Amino acid sequence: MNDFVPALLKEMERRSDYLGADTIETVYFGGGTPSLLDPADLNAILDKIRELFDLRPDAEITLEANPDDLTDRQRLIAWRIAGINRLSIGIQSFFDDDLRWMNRAHDAAQAADAIRLARDQGLDNISIDLIYGGPTLSDDHWQRNVETAIRLQIPHLSCYALTVEPRTALDQLIRQHKRADVNSDDQARQLLLLMDWMSHSGYDHYEISNFALPGHRSRHNSSYWQGRPYLGLGPSAHSFDGESRQWNISNNARYVSILANEELPVADREVLTGIQQLNEYIMVSLRTMDGLDFHHIKNRFGEQSAQEIIKKIGRYVLEGKAVMMEDRVFLTSQGKLLADRITADLFMA
Repeated sequence: MNDFVPALLKEMERRSDYLGADTIETVYFGGGTPSLLDPADLNAILDKIRELFDLRPDAEITLEANPDDLTDRQRLIAWRIAGINRLSIGIQSFFDDDLRWMNRAHDAAQAADAIRLARDQGLDNISIDLIYGGPTLSDDHWQRNVETAIRLQIPHLSCYALTVEPRTALDQLIRQHKRADVNSDDQARQLLLLMDWMSHSGYDHYEISNFALPGHRSRHNSSYWQGRPYLGLGPSAHSFDGESRQWNISNNARYVSILANEELPVADREVLTGIQQLNEYIMVSLRTMDGLDFHHIKNRFGEQSAQEIIKKIGRYVLEGKAVMMEDRVFLTSQGKLLADRITADLFMA
């Protein structure tokens, strides 16, 4: 067991009361490369969770992994025995040209093999990430990527427009004209195509970037979108108790040393005002198929707030970017292309 895991277990012990007596319905190993953990370490973490928290017998327990991590049959078996019952695999594309452009470590063959190997070991509850809007991805290749996922009956897809982070190696290559840049019009068109294909294939478009066959929505991510409290453990992890948010330091070595000194590695804490909580609800709810609930806003934030938002959303309804149904508003396909802009316009000051 490396130094990190005992530190993580210690943080878990010291923060075991953060969620009160709430039953734990989901566990998510992500935000890095948790699949590189030794299976014995993963087992120790899950055992400690079961010891300290009221973990539901049918809890959704997800592990993020890259295709090149999913080559060892025995490791997959050990994950399943430990309690992992859902995999989130960073496929990105089933075409080598796209993967090379994104500097991914795996190739298209490994992407397909990872899905097959996981299923062979009984890990059928799979989510995959796909990326659209890259300069190497034609509409035809994008369709074939999506059709591959549908043909394989992948129960959950997370699909994201390609973004280039500033000061990364890829950003530098683009600035040096050694790689083509992304095109926002291509991204918008491919998102519209995606929504149409998934709808005709029986997938619920339950959040702007997420599609699921019935019964396979991500329970963990849905809890974020519903504003439910959560506990984050490890470097850079964020936690939310319903009214305040706190986050850990990002440096691994400092994280371990602080816990060795019997202190908590919290970097900062923010208490959310009523306006901030309302704006977060607007931002998250408009991204989901459940939409923005004016009845909820009236009850929690007051009648005046609800009326102001109704007035602001009116222009988008007239433009066909949103629809009102009873006490809820939903973004249309065209509105989803402008979700960030519409959300910002609805924010309360």
